[in-house]
Amino acid sequence: MSILIKPIITEKATADSELRNCYTFAVNTKANKIEIKKAVEAAYGVSVEKVRTINVRPERRTRYTKTGLQHGKTNAVKKAIVQLAEGEMIDLYSNM
Repeated sequence: MSILIKPIITEKATADSELRNCYTFAVNTKANKIEIKKAVEAAYGVSVEKVRTINVRPERRTRYTKTGLQHGKTNAVKKAIVQLAEGEMIDLYSNM
């Protein structure tokens, strides 16, 4: 089970990383804060101070088509906002 799926690079997450030294990752929905902390420390070689998690619910949609109503939903996602120790940083663009 891989815990870290991908880093989230949005305008809000980039501003958060520059101002507060917090980085946002999409993580496995069954992972807890301790596992996320160990995975980030192992993958990037930094020390983590705090981990906050967010469960994003699936978005449900209904489409009206010729064959009738079509119901669907997106996948549920878990995000982790990781705050690093003072003076440490992760360069997310060098691994691409």
